[in-house]
Amino acid sequence: MPELPEVETVKRGLAPFMEGATIRRLELRRPDLRFPLPSDLQEKTQGQRIVSLSRRAKYLLIDLENGLSVISHLGMSGSYRIDEGRQTDMPGEFHHARSKDEKHDHVIFHLERTGGSVIRVIYNDPRRFGFMDLVERRLMDSHAAFAGLGPEPLGNMLSAEALAGRFAGRSQPLKTVLLDQKTIAGLGNIYVCEALWRAHLSPQRAAGTLVAPDGGKTDGLERLTIAIRDVIAEAIEAGGSSLRDHIQTDGSLGYFQHRFNAYDREGQACRHPGCGGTIGRIVQAGRSTFYCPDCQM
Repeated sequence: MPELPEVETVKRGLAPFMEGATIRRLELRRPDLRFPLPSDLQEKTQGQRIVSLSRRAKYLLIDLENGLSVISHLGMSGSYRIDEGRQTDMPGEFHHARSKDEKHDHVIFHLERTGGSVIRVIYNDPRRFGFMDLVERRLMDSHAAFAGLGPEPLGNMLSAEALAGRFAGRSQPLKTVLLDQKTIAGLGNIYVCEALWRAHLSPQRAAGTLVAPDGGKTDGLERLTIAIRDVIAEAIEAGGSSLRDHIQTDGSLGYFQHRFNAYDREGQACRHPGCGGTIGRIVQAGRSTFYCPDCQM
């Protein structure tokens, strides 16, 4: 499933084409994705100018002039592509041509841009695990997808002090707590593994042990906060991790997967200088966890 950096990459790829454009028609080729599409989705988006694209956790938000926002979740295999009536090849070792199998094109934004040019932005989802919804922007925080979400990993609200309050008294494994979207919004399996490796923290360690007796932060919690910020920022800069179905809107692959230090490196040498350990794999809550038993304590 695409994680926060992948969704941020999609947002940044779509923004130059969608922001400021007017939705002349929203074409729905089926009534549902993972869930039924809103019955008034076409009616309330037609003729609306797209004010901005934004993101909350792993959700793409298309903000309209009438105060409504289209919420888009990519699920396991959802992706967007831009059709300007021409093919643009992306050179390079990691080029990956976008599939244009129309049987999986489920939602199409027919847009008119400033100057009168017309483009299509196409949502394609072979597995149909993604979904779309329509909500008033001012009521966004009360929507079921966003109610209770924790702070963004790149936002000003994420700090070691804030995490100390969320970790205090919790006996669950650190990996499990970090995957809870009420702890930090948008973190997923890949980047939790990477952050814990950077912070030299075991995924099996009880989250509450990173809180000082007085309820304050510890050095370990400070390291973890920095690691989360750094790994997410680097992944966004690299264009997101293009594992399995995910590719960027221009058809090119992200590059961050080539810099993984823990994820999917079972049996390989730990890259921490002087460690000498080997990356192992365990299963936590049905998810694979990759870590170094020797240096992650």
